[in-house]
Amino acid sequence: MTDTLSYLLMAWMDPNLLMLTALGTFAGIYIGAIPGLSVTMAVSILVSFTFSWDVNEALALIVGIFIGGVYGGSRSAILINIPGSPSSVATSFDGYPLAKRGEAGQAIGLSTVMSVIGGLCGTLVLACAAPVLGDLALQFAPRDYFLIAAIGLMLVGSLAAGSLAKGIVAVCLGAIIGMVGMDPVTAQGRFTMGQMELMGGIHYVVVMIGLFGVAEALYQLHNLDTAVVKQNVSKVIPPLAMVLRFLPLSLRTSAIGVLVGALPGVGGDIAALMAYDHAKRSVKNPSRPFGEGAYEGLVAPETANSAAVGSAYVPMLTLGMPGDAVTAVIIGALVVHGLNPGPMLMVENPHIFWFTVGNLALANIFLLIFGLMGIKLFAKVVELPKAVLIPLILVLCTVGCYSLNSSMTEVYWMFGFGVLGYFLKAFGFQMGPVILGVILGPLMDTSYRQAMASVGDNPQELLMELISSPVSLVLSAALLLIVLGNTPLYGWLKRKTARASSSPS
Repeated sequence: MTDTLSYLLMAWMDPNLLMLTALGTFAGIYIGAIPGLSVTMAVSILVSFTFSWDVNEALALIVGIFIGGVYGGSRSAILINIPGSPSSVATSFDGYPLAKRGEAGQAIGLSTVMSVIGGLCGTLVLACAAPVLGDLALQFAPRDYFLIAAIGLMLVGSLAAGSLAKGIVAVCLGAIIGMVGMDPVTAQGRFTMGQMELMGGIHYVVVMIGLFGVAEALYQLHNLDTAVVKQNVSKVIPPLAMVLRFLPLSLRTSAIGVLVGALPGVGGDIAALMAYDHAKRSVKNPSRPFGEGAYEGLVAPETANSAAVGSAYVPMLTLGMPGDAVTAVIIGALVVHGLNPGPMLMVENPHIFWFTVGNLALANIFLLIFGLMGIKLFAKVVELPKAVLIPLILVLCTVGCYSLNSSMTEVYWMFGFGVLGYFLKAFGFQMGPVILGVILGPLMDTSYRQAMASVGDNPQELLMELISSPVSLVLSAALLLIVLGNTPLYGWLKRKTARASSSPS
C-alpha cells in the first residue's frame, strides 16, 4: 500500500515531473484549439524527442498533452464552430449557438469544469476497475463492435434536428465518404474512380474541417453586415449552483465515456456523440432547446470525451491494446523505453500504472487552472469583424489540413467539402450526421464483414450469435429499443401511458 501511494504521488512530489505535466497540459490546450493539429499528431512528434528521456518524464509530458489536447478542441468548437478535434464535434452543436448569444465566456468556463469532472471520473475508474474493464473489453467480438456502430448510427435521430429523412441522407453520404479508399478485407479500391490518390482514403479530419470550418465561413458571407455580438465574460467561472445542477448529467455521461473509451479502437469522438444523444433523450426540461444553446448539450460531450481519456489507458495498460489513436502511439513510446504493455505490466512494472494514474489526476488539476485562464482573450475572437474573422478561419483551416500530411491534396479536399457543406447547410441539412457516418461507417462495415467471416458467411448463425453471449444480447436489446424509440409506435405508447397516469383512478 505504501509503495502504491508513493507511485501515485511521484508525479506530484518531483518538481521536474510537475513542471513537465503542467507544460504538456498548457501546450495541449492550445494545440487542440487549432483545427487540424490533432493530439495524435502532437504526441507522435513528441515521442520522437523523448527517446533519450527517463520514462517517467516522457509519460508526464505525454499525459499533459493528451488531457489538454482533448479539452482544447472545445474552444474552437464553441467560438468559431470548428471542432479542434473529432471528439469536440458534438460540443459545437450547442457551444457555438451559446457564443452567438454572447455567452462564450460562460460556455468555455462550464466546459472546462465539466471536462475536469469527466477526466477525474475516468482516472478514478482506471485506478479502481482497470482489470475488470480490461477483461470486459477482451470479451467484445467483431459482432459487438458492429452493434456499437449500429447503435451509434441510430444517433441520427438526435442529430438530424428536424428532418429525419435529411438526417438519414446525410449519414449515408458520410458513410460513403468514409469508405472511399482501399477495402480493408479485399484490398480492392472502393469509390476511387480509378484514381490512385484515393486509395489511401479521405482523412476524416479533412472532412470535419471542410464541413464545419470552410462551410461556416462561406455561409457567413451572407451576414457580413450583421452586428457583432458582444460576449459576456464578466462571469467566467460557473456558479456552484450551475455545476451542481448539471452534476447528475455529467456523472451519467462520464459513465458513457468510460465504457466507450475502454473499448479498443473506439475513442472519445464516439463517446461524445453517444453522450449528446443520451442528454437529448433523458433531459426533460433543458435550459434551452437542444441545438439552440442548451448547456446540457455542452456538458454531456465534454464530460464524456474527457472521461474516455482515462479509460483509454485501460486496454493499453492491461491488455497491450490501444484504446484510441493516441494510446497506440503511447504503446510505441513504452516499448521504446523497454516496457511491455499488457497483462504482465502490472506485475513487472506496477509503478508505471500507478504513476500514470497520479499523472492523469495531476493533469486534470492543471487543466482546471489553465482552462480558466485566457478565456476573456479567447472570447474576443468572436467579436472580430466578419471581414477579419472569415479569412482567419480559412487560414486556420488551410494550415490545419496541410499539416496532416504536408500535402496540398488535403487542402483541395477541404475546400471541396467546404463547398459541399455550404450547399448542405443552405438546404437545411445538418453536418453532425455526415461526420457520424464518416466515423462509424467504416467501423460498421469492417466489423460486420469480420463477424460474417467468423460464422462462415451464414446470416442465421450470425443472428444466433447476436443473442448467444451476454455482451451481444445487451447490445442487441439496446439497439432494438433505440430503433423502436424512433418509430411512431413509441410515441403512441408514450402518449397513452401519459394519459393513463394522468387520469383519475
